[in-house]
Amino acid sequence: MHQVKLIEECKLNNKRAQITLYRKYNQAMYNVAMRLLKNSENADDVIQESFLSAFKNIHQFKGEVTFGAWLKKIVIHKCLNLLKKKTIDVVSLNENQIYKIEDTSAELDWNFDGMVVLDDVKATIDKLPNKYKFVLLLYLIEGYDHEEISEILAISVIASRTQLMRGKIKLRQLLKNKGYGTES
Repeated sequence: MHQVKLIEECKLNNKRAQITLYRKYNQAMYNVAMRLLKNSENADDVIQESFLSAFKNIHQFKGEVTFGAWLKKIVIHKCLNLLKKKTIDVVSLNENQIYKIEDTSAELDWNFDGMVVLDDVKATIDKLPNKYKFVLLLYLIEGYDHEEISEILAISVIASRTQLMRGKIKLRQLLKNKGYGTES
């Protein structure tokens, strides 16, 4: 069944169409949830809630983006909400205190030796404060731009850029502390 027709059928509460869309997007959305949550049970729960929410609110899907992109936003929102509930040390962002940091030579120094492993980078990102971790994950791993990140996290575009830059600096420092030196 063509995707537009599937979505129209879902709007009519057609269970067969819902199952078809679920099967088509389940694994990809699970992978997104796992990258953010690092826990299969939580990822499974978020995926179920996300699909239920998507089918309940499918009339809001206008086709301005692909269904997969729309669903991915729902999954990310649900993941972030779960992480916020489980995190005690969530720091609220006071955007009045945010200012743009000019590029520094330290921030531009990303020449690591060839030994850096992607899993180490992801594990190190997980150790960052949430305000940096979420922006880094959404920007570097999920491929969202700053406007999309600002919408997802309910922060300004400037805050997204600043947190990305600060997160990169902290990530670089942590990787160096793990023994990944820079090339000369």
